[in-house]
Amino acid sequence: MTSPYETIEVRPVGGALGAEIHGVDLSLDLPDRQFSEIREVFRDNGVIFFRDQKLTPEQHIAFAERWAPININRFFTHVEGHPKIALVLKEPDQKRNIGGGWHTDHTYDIEPAMGSILYAHEVPQSGGDTMFASMYAAYETLSDGLKQTLNGLRARHSSRHIFGPARAGRKDDTVGRIKNPELANQDAVHPVVITHPLSGRKSLYVNPSFTLGFEGWTDVESKPLLDYLYAHASQPSFTCQFQWQPGSIAFWDNRATWHLAVNDYQGQRRLMHRITVAGTALH
Repeated sequence: MTSPYETIEVRPVGGALGAEIHGVDLSLDLPDRQFSEIREVFRDNGVIFFRDQKLTPEQHIAFAERWAPININRFFTHVEGHPKIALVLKEPDQKRNIGGGWHTDHTYDIEPAMGSILYAHEVPQSGGDTMFASMYAAYETLSDGLKQTLNGLRARHSSRHIFGPARAGRKDDTVGRIKNPELANQDAVHPVVITHPLSGRKSLYVNPSFTLGFEGWTDVESKPLLDYLYAHASQPSFTCQFQWQPGSIAFWDNRATWHLAVNDYQGQRRLMHRITVAGTALH
């Protein structure tokens, strides 16, 4: 079978989403043709992966800025000297990880992030994988009746309950890795079903971490339908799982996927650098 790509090799990871891209050195200024092909794979697969990369922080930033301006995370500790890069770290003596539940980054913002580029520096000998779920597949497999209902709804999202002052009161070991609780003061309303600006496909746009309920509904009224959608969207046939190695990169599309960092590596260190790239209002 002839590959549709001239400058890269693409290997699917899961049936619903995900592709590894080979034959690329992200430390270089990529030719326009190669960058265009990478963009196509990103559009079609929701999350793309690269192996064996060696990037300085400056090169990581340069690759991210090729896509869009960087959205600096208000709550993560940043890499020293590089405020555009969030530090995603779990030390051997820490029990809780960051991102351990299904979520989509920055849905609490009026203009949510387009995507995030996570670069592995140190990984456990085993465990520490990241799972991804396709929100294209989640929407497309719903009944016509439920699609019709959801297409008319908007949902309320917030960061207050995740990153706000209540977090410091929990006294768990994410305190210190997550900061600025006073900045968790933003809320946003987005369509429950969005049309992806690159692919034109419809995607489910609610998530268990940041979605509070439907606009015009109470949280209690919203919960049964949201719980159904969450269970539906996270079924194994809609997911893929990525096993990290030092030098691996995952770049996921926040408008088409969820992700979850598996916390199964107690007593081991995991050090990642994350850059989030800006998006636009969703429709």
